[in-house]
Amino acid sequence: MSGKILIIEDEDRIAQFLKRALSMEHYSVEAAAEGQQGLDMARDNPPDLVLLDVMLPGMNGIEVCRRLRTTSDVPILMLTAKEAIEDRVAGLDAGADDYLVKPFAFDELLARVRALLRRTQTTAPEVYRFADLELDTGTRQGRRNGILFDLTAKEYELLELFMRHPRRVLNRDVIYDRVWGYDFGGESNIIEVYVRYLRQKTECYEGAPRLIHTVRGIGYVLREE
Repeated sequence: MSGKILIIEDEDRIAQFLKRALSMEHYSVEAAAEGQQGLDMARDNPPDLVLLDVMLPGMNGIEVCRRLRTTSDVPILMLTAKEAIEDRVAGLDAGADDYLVKPFAFDELLARVRALLRRTQTTAPEVYRFADLELDTGTRQGRRNGILFDLTAKEYELLELFMRHPRRVLNRDVIYDRVWGYDFGGESNIIEVYVRYLRQKTECYEGAPRLIHTVRGIGYVLREE
């Protein structure tokens, strides 16, 4: 697999290491040391994937991610030394597709790069339907009872997982694996947070029946009441 990767990282030692190592894996790699420079490079020569450090001088990585998301759905893998769950959630809420905490093994980063690039391989758009809920894989928007709503990257992936497996109970481990690709750790409530986001968006008209249900002690299921 090959592709263009943009690294936005202010630590020159890390940026150069990643540039050399990814080039040896046959990726075309460019690097920016500041957020605005990275945004300009992404606009002028759109990459297939962005490796984005959170702690950047001036404009931080979270803001860079938000701005990228206004114009592009390029996969974004965030890199940071921060280990707190809330920092990971902030990055994902800003539109990042995955999150890797420094220090990391290059083999793990490479595996995540490959996984993110696989997700963007061109497939014909389709529309999933369940009850009065629709999910358009082309526009990555949802619609219920004729009411259109937008989704963040992770909201879309979670709803797509439910729509692809209607009436099937999905346990937390399956959801972690399919949507986040790795374990956030023991007591993380990130799934509950995103299920709440989806309920707010899908229950978008007065009297809308709940479709995403909690199965206590196991996980969640998309089904009619």
